[in-house]
Amino acid sequence: MKNPQRRGTMKTRRLLATAAVATLALTACSSKSTDSSGEGGAAAPGVTDDTIALGVLTDQSGPFIQLGTGTVDGHQIWADEVNAAGGICGRQIELVVRDHGYQADAGVLAYQELLPEVLGFMQILGSPVIAALDQQLIDNETTSVALSWSSFLLKNPYVVIPGTTYDVEMVNGLSYLLEQGEIAEGDTVGFVYLEGEYGENGLLGAEYFAEQHDITLEAVKVLPTDTDLRNVVTGLRGADVSAIGLTTTPSQTLSVATVAAQLGLDVPLVGNNPTFAPAILTEDTQAALENYYLVGSATPYSSDVPKAAEVATAYEELGKSEPANAGIPYGYAIGEIWGQVLEASCDDLTRSGIQDALASSTDVTTDELVADLDLTSPGSPATREVYIATADIDAEGGLTQQGDLFTSPDAESYVAPEEQ
Repeated sequence: MKNPQRRGTMKTRRLLATAAVATLALTACSSKSTDSSGEGGAAAPGVTDDTIALGVLTDQSGPFIQLGTGTVDGHQIWADEVNAAGGICGRQIELVVRDHGYQADAGVLAYQELLPEVLGFMQILGSPVIAALDQQLIDNETTSVALSWSSFLLKNPYVVIPGTTYDVEMVNGLSYLLEQGEIAEGDTVGFVYLEGEYGENGLLGAEYFAEQHDITLEAVKVLPTDTDLRNVVTGLRGADVSAIGLTTTPSQTLSVATVAAQLGLDVPLVGNNPTFAPAILTEDTQAALENYYLVGSATPYSSDVPKAAEVATAYEELGKSEPANAGIPYGYAIGEIWGQVLEASCDDLTRSGIQDALASSTDVTTDELVADLDLTSPGSPATREVYIATADIDAEGGLTQQGDLFTSPDAESYVAPEEQ
Protein backbone atom coordinates (compact mmCIF):
# COMPACT_ATOMS: atom_id res chain seq x y z
CA MET A 1 0.00 0.00 0.00
CA LYS A 2 1.46 3.37 -0.95
CA ASN A 3 2.17 5.98 1.65
CA PRO A 4 -0.72 8.50 1.54
CA GLN A 5 1.75 11.31 2.18
CA ARG A 6 2.98 10.97 -1.40
CA ARG A 7 -0.36 12.18 -2.69
CA GLY A 8 -1.53 15.79 -2.53
CA THR A 9 -0.94 19.09 -4.24
CA MET A 10 2.80 19.38 -3.69
CA LYS A 11 4.47 20.34 -6.96
CA THR A 12 7.15 17.80 -7.86
CA ARG A 13 8.82 17.34 -11.21
CA ARG A 14 11.09 14.33 -11.51
CA LEU A 15 13.73 14.68 -14.17
CA LEU A 16 15.46 11.57 -15.51
CA ALA A 17 19.18 12.28 -15.59
CA THR A 18 20.22 9.04 -17.28
CA ALA A 19 18.78 6.45 -19.59
CA ALA A 20 16.85 3.63 -17.97
CA VAL A 21 18.79 0.46 -17.40
CA ALA A 22 17.71 -3.10 -16.91
CA THR A 23 17.87 -4.36 -13.33
CA LEU A 24 18.75 -7.83 -12.23
CA ALA A 25 16.35 -9.44 -9.79
CA LEU A 26 18.25 -11.41 -7.22
CA THR A 27 16.42 -14.38 -5.82
CA ALA A 28 18.13 -16.50 -3.24
CA CYS A 29 16.45 -19.52 -1.68
CA SER A 30 17.53 -20.89 1.65
CA SER A 31 16.09 -23.12 4.30
CA LYS A 32 15.26 -21.94 7.79
CA SER A 33 18.06 -22.42 10.31
CA THR A 34 17.52 -25.50 12.43
CA ASP A 35 19.91 -24.22 15.09
CA SER A 36 18.32 -20.87 15.88
CA SER A 37 15.94 -22.14 18.55
CA GLY A 38 18.55 -24.00 20.57
CA GLU A 39 15.99 -26.76 21.15
CA GLY A 40 17.16 -30.20 22.16
CA GLY A 41 20.42 -28.78 23.50
CA ALA A 42 21.63 -27.72 20.05
CA ALA A 43 24.03 -24.80 20.13
CA ALA A 44 22.95 -21.61 18.41
CA PRO A 45 25.05 -20.67 15.37
CA GLY A 46 28.05 -18.56 16.33
CA VAL A 47 27.85 -19.38 20.05
CA THR A 48 30.32 -21.58 21.92
CA ASP A 49 31.20 -21.85 25.60
CA ASP A 50 33.86 -19.20 25.02
CA THR A 51 32.78 -17.00 22.10
CA ILE A 52 29.93 -15.17 20.39
CA ALA A 53 30.57 -14.60 16.67
CA LEU A 54 28.84 -11.76 14.82
CA GLY A 55 29.01 -11.27 11.06
CA VAL A 56 29.91 -8.04 9.26
CA LEU A 57 28.93 -7.63 5.58
CA THR A 58 30.38 -4.32 4.48
CA ASP A 59 31.86 -2.26 1.66
CA GLN A 60 35.66 -2.16 1.70
CA SER A 61 36.19 -1.75 -2.04
CA GLY A 62 33.14 0.06 -3.50
CA PRO A 63 31.57 3.55 -3.44
CA PHE A 64 31.11 3.59 0.35
CA ILE A 65 34.55 2.22 1.22
CA GLN A 66 35.36 4.90 3.79
CA LEU A 67 32.08 4.44 5.63
CA GLY A 68 32.49 0.66 5.56
CA THR A 69 36.09 0.71 6.74
CA GLY A 70 35.39 3.28 9.45
CA THR A 71 32.45 1.40 10.94
CA VAL A 72 34.42 -1.85 11.06
CA ASP A 73 37.18 -0.01 12.95
CA GLY A 74 34.54 1.27 15.37
CA HIS A 75 33.14 -2.25 15.83
CA GLN A 76 36.61 -3.58 16.59
CA ILE A 77 37.40 -0.85 19.12
CA TRP A 78 34.18 -1.75 20.94
CA ALA A 79 34.86 -5.51 20.77
CA ASP A 80 38.41 -5.09 22.06
CA GLU A 81 37.20 -3.02 25.01
CA VAL A 82 34.44 -5.50 25.84
CA ASN A 83 36.76 -8.50 25.57
CA ALA A 84 39.42 -6.85 27.74
CA ALA A 85 36.72 -6.33 30.40
CA GLY A 86 35.73 -10.01 30.36
CA GLY A 87 33.36 -10.22 27.41
CA ILE A 88 29.58 -10.57 27.38
CA CYS A 89 27.71 -13.45 28.98
CA GLY A 90 31.13 -14.86 29.92
CA ARG A 91 32.16 -15.03 26.26
CA GLN A 92 34.54 -13.14 23.99
CA ILE A 93 33.12 -11.27 21.00
CA GLU A 94 34.45 -12.28 17.57
CA LEU A 95 33.76 -10.30 14.38
CA VAL A 96 33.73 -12.16 11.06
CA VAL A 97 34.11 -9.59 8.26
CA ARG A 98 33.38 -9.95 4.54
CA ASP A 99 33.61 -7.28 1.81
CA HIS A 100 30.80 -7.19 -0.77
CA GLY A 101 31.91 -4.00 -2.56
CA TYR A 102 28.30 -2.68 -2.48
CA GLN A 103 27.24 -5.48 -4.84
CA ALA A 104 24.00 -7.25 -3.92
CA ASP A 105 24.97 -10.60 -5.44
CA ALA A 106 28.29 -10.62 -3.59
CA GLY A 107 26.46 -9.72 -0.38
CA VAL A 108 24.04 -12.63 -0.77
CA LEU A 109 26.89 -15.10 -1.29
CA ALA A 110 28.81 -13.76 1.71
CA TYR A 111 25.69 -13.94 3.87
CA GLN A 112 25.09 -17.56 2.95
CA GLU A 113 28.73 -18.36 3.72
CA LEU A 114 28.63 -16.76 7.17
CA LEU A 115 25.11 -17.79 8.22
CA PRO A 116 26.13 -21.10 9.88
CA GLU A 117 29.02 -19.37 11.68
CA VAL A 118 27.40 -16.33 13.33
CA LEU A 119 24.61 -15.58 15.79
CA GLY A 120 23.60 -12.43 13.95
CA PHE A 121 25.04 -9.62 11.87
CA MET A 122 26.71 -6.67 13.54
CA GLN A 123 26.39 -4.86 10.23
CA ILE A 124 25.01 -5.34 6.73
CA LEU A 125 25.89 -2.27 4.66
CA GLY A 126 23.80 -1.05 1.74
CA SER A 127 20.12 -0.90 0.82
CA PRO A 128 20.57 -3.11 -2.29
CA VAL A 129 22.25 -5.85 -0.24
CA ILE A 130 19.68 -5.82 2.55
CA ALA A 131 16.82 -5.75 0.04
CA ALA A 132 18.27 -8.83 -1.65
CA LEU A 133 18.50 -10.59 1.74
CA ASP A 134 15.10 -9.49 3.05
CA GLN A 135 13.29 -12.84 2.98
CA GLN A 136 16.35 -14.83 3.99
CA LEU A 137 16.73 -12.80 7.18
CA ILE A 138 13.14 -13.70 8.05
CA ASP A 139 13.50 -17.37 7.09
CA ASN A 140 16.71 -17.71 9.10
CA GLU A 141 15.46 -15.57 12.02
CA THR A 142 18.71 -13.63 11.81
CA THR A 143 18.84 -10.28 13.58
CA SER A 144 20.92 -7.84 11.56
CA VAL A 145 21.87 -4.19 12.00
CA ALA A 146 21.39 -2.31 8.74
CA LEU A 147 24.11 0.10 7.70
CA SER A 148 21.40 1.59 5.57
CA TRP A 149 18.88 4.01 6.92
CA SER A 150 15.96 3.30 4.59
CA SER A 151 12.66 3.26 6.45
CA PHE A 152 11.39 0.79 3.84
CA LEU A 153 13.57 -1.82 5.58
CA LEU A 154 11.62 -1.51 8.82
CA LYS A 155 8.94 -3.84 7.53
CA ASN A 156 11.36 -6.66 8.40
CA PRO A 157 11.33 -7.41 12.17
CA TYR A 158 14.86 -8.82 11.96
CA VAL A 159 16.36 -5.56 10.69
CA VAL A 160 17.56 -2.97 13.21
CA ILE A 161 18.34 0.61 12.14
CA PRO A 162 20.42 2.26 14.88
CA GLY A 163 19.30 5.84 14.44
CA THR A 164 16.76 7.56 12.29
CA THR A 165 16.05 6.95 8.60
CA TYR A 166 16.88 8.68 5.31
CA ASP A 167 13.40 10.16 4.93
CA VAL A 168 13.41 11.59 8.48
CA GLU A 169 17.00 12.83 7.99
CA MET A 170 15.93 14.77 4.90
CA VAL A 171 12.85 16.22 6.61
CA ASN A 172 15.09 17.40 9.44
CA GLY A 173 17.77 18.72 7.08
CA LEU A 174 15.40 20.82 5.01
CA SER A 175 13.63 21.97 8.17
CA TYR A 176 17.00 23.10 9.52
CA LEU A 177 17.59 25.19 6.38
CA LEU A 178 14.13 26.73 6.83
CA GLU A 179 14.81 27.48 10.50
CA GLN A 180 18.15 29.08 9.59
CA GLY A 181 16.54 31.28 6.95
CA GLU A 182 18.43 29.55 4.10
CA ILE A 183 15.15 28.73 2.32
CA ALA A 184 11.61 30.08 2.64
CA GLU A 185 8.02 28.90 2.25
CA GLY A 186 7.06 28.70 -1.43
CA ASP A 187 10.64 28.33 -2.75
CA THR A 188 11.84 25.92 -5.42
CA VAL A 189 14.26 23.32 -4.07
CA GLY A 190 16.34 20.86 -6.09
CA PHE A 191 16.75 17.24 -5.04
CA VAL A 192 19.30 14.82 -6.52
CA TYR A 193 18.76 11.20 -5.56
CA LEU A 194 20.36 7.87 -6.34
CA GLU A 195 18.38 5.22 -8.16
CA GLY A 196 17.18 2.53 -5.73
CA GLU A 197 15.90 2.30 -2.19
CA TYR A 198 18.44 4.72 -0.71
CA GLY A 199 17.51 7.54 -3.05
CA GLU A 200 13.78 6.81 -3.09
CA ASN A 201 13.65 6.94 0.71
CA GLY A 202 15.42 10.30 0.83
CA LEU A 203 13.02 11.55 -1.83
CA LEU A 204 10.07 10.53 0.33
CA GLY A 205 11.26 12.87 3.08
CA ALA A 206 11.92 15.72 0.65
CA GLU A 207 8.41 15.34 -0.80
CA TYR A 208 6.82 15.37 2.64
CA PHE A 209 8.67 18.54 3.63
CA ALA A 210 7.71 20.17 0.33
CA GLU A 211 4.04 19.39 0.92
CA GLN A 212 4.14 21.07 4.31
CA HIS A 213 5.74 24.29 3.05
CA ASP A 214 4.40 24.86 -0.49
CA ILE A 215 7.80 23.98 -1.94
CA THR A 216 8.21 23.14 -5.63
CA LEU A 217 10.58 20.16 -5.71
CA GLU A 218 12.81 19.67 -8.76
CA ALA A 219 13.77 16.01 -8.31
CA VAL A 220 16.49 14.40 -10.45
CA LYS A 221 17.32 10.69 -10.38
CA VAL A 222 20.92 9.56 -11.06
CA LEU A 223 22.69 6.21 -11.29
CA PRO A 224 25.57 5.01 -9.07
CA THR A 225 27.85 5.17 -12.13
CA ASP A 226 27.08 8.86 -12.81
CA THR A 227 30.05 10.91 -11.69
CA ASP A 228 29.77 14.13 -13.71
CA LEU A 229 26.49 15.85 -12.79
CA ARG A 230 27.04 19.05 -14.77
CA ASN A 231 23.83 18.62 -16.78
CA VAL A 232 21.85 18.00 -13.60
CA VAL A 233 23.16 21.11 -11.85
CA THR A 234 22.73 23.21 -14.99
CA GLY A 235 19.08 22.21 -15.05
CA LEU A 236 18.63 23.08 -11.39
CA ARG A 237 20.20 26.49 -11.94
CA GLY A 238 17.71 27.06 -14.75
CA ALA A 239 14.90 26.18 -12.33
CA ASP A 240 16.19 28.89 -9.94
CA VAL A 241 16.44 26.58 -6.93
CA SER A 242 17.10 28.02 -3.47
CA ALA A 243 18.79 24.87 -2.14
CA ILE A 244 19.72 21.34 -3.25
CA GLY A 245 19.00 18.19 -1.26
CA LEU A 246 21.25 15.19 -1.85
CA THR A 247 20.76 11.46 -1.38
CA THR A 248 23.83 10.47 -3.38
CA THR A 249 27.31 8.97 -3.18
CA PRO A 250 30.14 11.17 -1.83
CA SER A 251 31.66 11.57 -5.32
CA GLN A 252 28.30 12.80 -6.63
CA THR A 253 28.06 15.26 -3.73
CA LEU A 254 31.43 16.64 -4.77
CA SER A 255 30.34 16.88 -8.41
CA VAL A 256 27.19 18.82 -7.50
CA ALA A 257 29.13 21.16 -5.21
CA THR A 258 31.97 21.90 -7.66
CA VAL A 259 29.71 22.39 -10.67
CA ALA A 260 27.37 24.64 -8.66
CA ALA A 261 30.37 26.77 -7.68
CA GLN A 262 31.58 26.94 -11.28
CA LEU A 263 28.11 28.01 -12.46
CA GLY A 264 27.70 30.61 -9.74
CA LEU A 265 24.83 28.70 -8.12
CA ASP A 266 25.47 29.82 -4.54
CA VAL A 267 22.87 27.82 -2.61
CA PRO A 268 23.06 25.54 0.45
CA LEU A 269 23.42 21.79 -0.08
CA VAL A 270 21.98 19.36 2.47
CA GLY A 271 22.78 15.65 2.30
CA ASN A 272 21.94 12.39 4.03
CA ASN A 273 24.71 10.87 6.11
CA PRO A 274 26.28 8.66 3.36
CA THR A 275 26.71 11.68 1.05
CA PHE A 276 30.02 12.70 2.64
CA ALA A 277 33.46 11.12 2.94
CA PRO A 278 36.58 12.97 4.13
CA ALA A 279 38.34 12.22 0.83
CA ILE A 280 36.10 14.68 -1.05
CA LEU A 281 37.21 17.59 1.14
CA THR A 282 40.57 19.03 0.04
CA GLU A 283 42.25 22.41 -0.23
CA ASP A 284 40.90 22.61 -3.78
CA THR A 285 37.29 21.66 -2.94
CA GLN A 286 36.72 23.26 0.46
CA ALA A 287 35.30 26.48 -1.03
CA ALA A 288 32.74 24.53 -3.09
CA LEU A 289 31.64 22.61 0.03
CA GLU A 290 31.39 25.72 2.19
CA ASN A 291 27.56 25.64 2.13
CA TYR A 292 27.22 21.87 2.57
CA TYR A 293 25.27 20.44 5.54
CA LEU A 294 25.26 16.78 6.50
CA VAL A 295 22.34 15.27 8.42
CA GLY A 296 22.92 11.98 10.22
CA SER A 297 22.22 9.86 13.25
CA ALA A 298 25.82 9.67 14.50
CA THR A 299 28.17 12.28 15.89
CA PRO A 300 30.94 13.51 13.62
CA TYR A 301 34.36 12.07 14.43
CA SER A 302 35.46 15.45 15.84
CA SER A 303 32.40 15.83 18.09
CA ASP A 304 32.87 17.14 21.62
CA VAL A 305 30.39 14.55 22.92
CA PRO A 306 32.55 12.87 25.62
CA LYS A 307 32.06 9.31 24.33
CA ALA A 308 32.96 10.39 20.80
CA ALA A 309 36.20 11.88 22.13
CA GLU A 310 36.99 8.57 23.89
CA VAL A 311 36.42 6.61 20.68
CA ALA A 312 38.58 9.07 18.71
CA THR A 313 41.42 8.59 21.19
CA ALA A 314 41.13 4.80 20.89
CA TYR A 315 41.21 5.05 17.09
CA GLU A 316 44.29 7.25 17.12
CA GLU A 317 46.05 4.68 19.30
CA LEU A 318 45.54 2.10 16.53
CA GLY A 319 47.93 4.10 14.34
CA LYS A 320 45.93 3.54 11.14
CA SER A 321 46.81 5.39 7.97
CA GLU A 322 43.21 5.80 6.75
CA PRO A 323 41.62 9.20 7.41
CA ALA A 324 39.17 9.24 10.29
CA ASN A 325 35.45 9.57 9.55
CA ALA A 326 32.07 9.56 11.28
CA GLY A 327 31.73 5.82 10.64
CA ILE A 328 34.15 5.16 13.52
CA PRO A 329 31.96 6.46 16.39
CA TYR A 330 28.91 5.05 14.62
CA GLY A 331 30.50 1.61 14.39
CA TYR A 332 31.27 1.78 18.11
CA ALA A 333 27.66 2.80 18.81
CA ILE A 334 26.39 -0.25 16.91
CA GLY A 335 28.60 -2.37 19.16
CA GLU A 336 27.04 -0.72 22.22
CA ILE A 337 23.58 -1.57 20.90
CA TRP A 338 24.51 -5.19 20.22
CA GLY A 339 26.13 -5.39 23.65
CA GLN A 340 22.96 -4.33 25.46
CA VAL A 341 20.84 -6.75 23.44
CA LEU A 342 23.25 -9.63 24.10
CA GLU A 343 23.38 -8.85 27.83
CA ALA A 344 19.59 -9.08 27.90
CA SER A 345 19.82 -12.46 26.13
CA CYS A 346 22.40 -14.24 28.32
CA ASP A 347 19.87 -16.82 29.48
CA ASP A 348 18.84 -17.55 25.89
CA LEU A 349 21.72 -16.96 23.47
CA THR A 350 19.78 -18.04 20.42
CA ARG A 351 18.40 -16.15 17.46
CA SER A 352 14.92 -16.21 18.96
CA GLY A 353 16.37 -15.03 22.27
CA ILE A 354 17.88 -12.02 20.52
CA GLN A 355 14.49 -11.15 19.05
CA ASP A 356 12.82 -11.42 22.45
CA ALA A 357 15.38 -8.99 23.86
CA LEU A 358 14.77 -6.51 21.04
CA ALA A 359 11.03 -6.61 21.71
CA SER A 360 11.61 -5.07 25.15
CA SER A 361 14.43 -2.62 24.25
CA THR A 362 12.75 0.72 24.90
CA ASP A 363 15.74 2.78 26.08
CA VAL A 364 18.93 1.70 24.33
CA THR A 365 21.65 4.25 24.97
CA THR A 366 25.04 4.88 23.38
CA ASP A 367 26.10 7.91 25.44
CA GLU A 368 24.82 10.23 22.69
CA LEU A 369 26.93 8.73 19.90
CA VAL A 370 23.42 8.36 18.50
CA ALA A 371 20.18 9.43 20.17
CA ASP A 372 18.59 7.01 22.63
CA LEU A 373 16.63 4.36 20.77
CA ASP A 374 13.26 2.64 21.16
CA LEU A 375 13.40 -0.62 19.20
CA THR A 376 10.00 -1.92 20.22
CA SER A 377 7.72 -0.35 17.58
CA PRO A 378 7.74 -2.35 14.31
CA GLY A 379 7.99 -0.15 11.24
CA SER A 380 8.78 3.02 13.18
CA PRO A 381 12.17 4.77 13.21
CA ALA A 382 13.89 4.13 16.55
CA THR A 383 14.48 7.90 16.94
CA ARG A 384 13.79 11.07 14.99
CA GLU A 385 16.76 13.07 16.29
CA VAL A 386 19.78 13.88 14.16
CA TYR A 387 23.11 15.65 14.29
CA ILE A 388 23.74 18.48 11.82
CA ALA A 389 27.33 18.96 10.65
CA THR A 390 29.18 21.15 8.17
CA ALA A 391 32.25 20.44 6.07
CA ASP A 392 35.42 21.69 7.79
CA ILE A 393 38.88 20.89 6.44
CA ASP A 394 40.45 21.77 9.79
CA ALA A 395 38.33 19.23 11.70
CA GLU A 396 39.51 15.64 12.04
CA GLY A 397 37.12 13.61 9.88
CA GLY A 398 36.18 16.68 7.85
CA LEU A 399 33.00 17.61 9.74
CA THR A 400 32.10 19.99 12.55
CA GLN A 401 28.99 19.37 14.64
CA GLN A 402 26.44 22.18 14.72
CA GLY A 403 24.79 22.07 18.14
CA ASP A 404 23.12 19.25 20.02
CA LEU A 405 20.73 16.62 18.73
CA PHE A 406 18.04 18.24 16.56
CA THR A 407 14.52 17.26 15.60
CA SER A 408 11.93 19.36 13.79
CA PRO A 409 8.14 19.46 14.20
CA ASP A 410 7.83 18.14 10.64
CA ALA A 411 10.00 15.14 11.52
CA GLU A 412 7.84 14.44 14.57
CA SER A 413 4.62 14.50 12.52
CA TYR A 414 5.97 12.47 9.60
CA VAL A 415 4.59 8.93 9.30
CA ALA A 416 7.12 6.43 7.93
CA PRO A 417 5.96 4.04 5.16
CA GLU A 418 5.89 0.93 7.38
CA GLU A 419 4.81 2.63 10.58
CA GLN A 420 1.75 1.11 12.19
